[in-house]
Amino acid sequence: MTVKEWYSAGKTTTINNLGVFYRHSYQHSNTGNRETLVCIHGFPTSSWDFEPIWEQLGHRFDVIANDLIGLGRSEKPSQPITVGLQATIIETLLNTLNIKKAHIFAHDLGDTVAQELLARQAEGSSTIEWQSCVFLNGGLFPETHRPRLVQKLLASPLGPLLASLSSERTFHKTMTNLFSTENPPTKEFLTESWKLLIENNGRAMMPRLLRYMDERRVNRTRWVSPMEKTVIPLRLINGIQDPISGLHAAERYRELVADADIVLLEQAGHYPHVENPTEVLAALFEFHDAIHKM
Repeated sequence: MTVKEWYSAGKTTTINNLGVFYRHSYQHSNTGNRETLVCIHGFPTSSWDFEPIWEQLGHRFDVIANDLIGLGRSEKPSQPITVGLQATIIETLLNTLNIKKAHIFAHDLGDTVAQELLARQAEGSSTIEWQSCVFLNGGLFPETHRPRLVQKLLASPLGPLLASLSSERTFHKTMTNLFSTENPPTKEFLTESWKLLIENNGRAMMPRLLRYMDERRVNRTRWVSPMEKTVIPLRLINGIQDPISGLHAAERYRELVADADIVLLEQAGHYPHVENPTEVLAALFEFHDAIHKM
C-alpha cells in the first residue's frame, strides 16, 4: 500500500486542540467484537511503518494506529511535545472510539509511550485497560540506549540549526545504517518517510521530539517499574542487528524483566516489522495465542 493509499484510508480528528491522523481497521466478528490492538510507531517515521503487516493484523484484531504528534500527518505544533502528551492523545482517541480495553504493539519512541501508558495503569490513572504489550526495538532502558550522533546533536542546543540544514541524503544514509544487511530499506520507504517527516514544518519538530531521550532518564524508575513488576503479559521482539537498541538492549531486558519473554530476529535491525514482517507477525500471533491459553 502506497503512502497515498494509506492516508486516504484514514481519518483526522481533533484531540486536545491538535489534529491527529489515525487508521482504524475494524471488522465485526460473528462471535462478537474482536480484541483491539493499538500500534504505536517510532521516531522519525509514521504509522505507515505498520503497512507491511497491517492487512494481516486486521484479520485478527480491531487495529488502530495514529501518527504521533509532530510526525507523519498529525499536527506539528509549536508547543512542547512530551511523551505524556502522546499517551494522552492515544487514551483520548480510544475513549472517543468507545474502546475501553486494548493490547499494545509498539516500536522505538512508541515503546516509551507504551511505558507511560503502562505506568498510568499501574498508578490507577489510566482510562484504558491495557491487556498486554509487545515491544519492538526501542529505548526501554536509558542505560542501554545508544543514540546516533545525529540524534545527540539534534537534541542539543544546536538542534534547531542542524534540523534546518538536514537533507534527504543524510536521512537515507542514517536510516539505512539502522537496518540489517540482509533486509535494507527500500527506496520507497526512505523517500516517502522523508517527505512525511519534513512536510508542514517537520524539520522544526525533530529537536522538540528528541527531548524524549531526557524524559527517559528522568522517568526511568516510573517507566521501568511496570515491566519489572508486570501484571500483564509482555514480549520483546528484537532485531539484533540494530545498533541503537539491538541485542545489547535485549540482554538488559532479560536481566530486569522477570520471566522475560524475548524473540530475537537475526536478520533484522531497528525496524523488524518493515524488514522481516513475516517473522514479526509469527512472533506476535504466537504471543497472543499463548495469552488465550492462560
